Amino acid sequence: MDRLLDAGHDVLSLDVDSRPSDPRATSRQVDVLDLPGLTAALAGVEAVFHVAGMSNVDFAYADPARTVRLNVEGTGNVCEAARQAGVARVLFASTVWVYGAVGERADPAPLTEDAEITLGRAGHVYTSTKLAAELLLHSYQQTYGLPFTILRYGIPYGPGMRDELVLARFVRKALDGESLTVAGDGQQFRNYVFVRDLADAHVLALRPEAENATIALEGAEAVSVLEMAQAVCSHFPGTAIEHVPARPGDFRGREVSAQRALDLLGWQPTTPFTDGVRQYIEWYLANRRPPAQAVQPVDDLDVSAASSE
Repeated sequence: MDRLLDAGHDVLSLDVDSRPSDPRATSRQVDVLDLPGLTAALAGVEAVFHVAGMSNVDFAYADPARTVRLNVEGTGNVCEAARQAGVARVLFASTVWVYGAVGERADPAPLTEDAEITLGRAGHVYTSTKLAAELLLHSYQQTYGLPFTILRYGIPYGPGMRDELVLARFVRKALDGESLTVAGDGQQFRNYVFVRDLADAHVLALRPEAENATIALEGAEAVSVLEMAQAVCSHFPGTAIEHVPARPGDFRGREVSAQRALDLLGWQPTTPFTDGVRQYIEWYLANRRPPAQAVQPVDDLDVSAASSE
């Protein structure tokens, strides 16, 4: 949001929590499952960044029915509200988890946005809901002419990240003197992308070149969960790593190309992983709250609407 504001856009934040995350933005309390309320809120808006939904894969596994409502029905509501309100484009936060549904290939080259999805490989319910949401965006464009941009996030990390994400959990456990738990062998990898690099991509995604495009916003370095745990241990000597059973349907990681983001938007991540971890730990230590005051969000139900000044 702050990058959009810095770039000169007027921003309206729609969330189940009405507290604004940036005082420069206008904030309104709206639930993504409330179609009439969402439609009214989008009146006069030029573009919608749809980042609402169940984003924690563990919560998605525990409550698949709610995950389907938030990620699929919620996306349908955003598309329909945008259509009725005359919004010029919906920009959707998808995920590189969808590449787990691409069939095995002999070609060792990184996967691109055009890689063919195999439904029988969808795996985790979180992946299925994101694929369904992407399909809805394509259908609304083809049926009703509603333009879209799909942004397939690498795994974001950095200052301000949610407390339940892996790096945040590892840092909190290390500070509390607990072991860091790694699912399975820990070799499942992600190309983590620093949150400020990711935010810059959203401003660039408003360009006309990104209309009706799917763009992977992948980090530059492949980092395993075990390597992330080891990076945290390097800042908190004496912290132990404990292996626990692997999660069913977990995304092991696939090498994904971010070349389209560079070609269309001129975007590429610039923050090295070790530097991003350091910045997050410094931020966390400076902003750590007592446990009684900490908030553990279950869902991220924010829909940000931007317009140019």
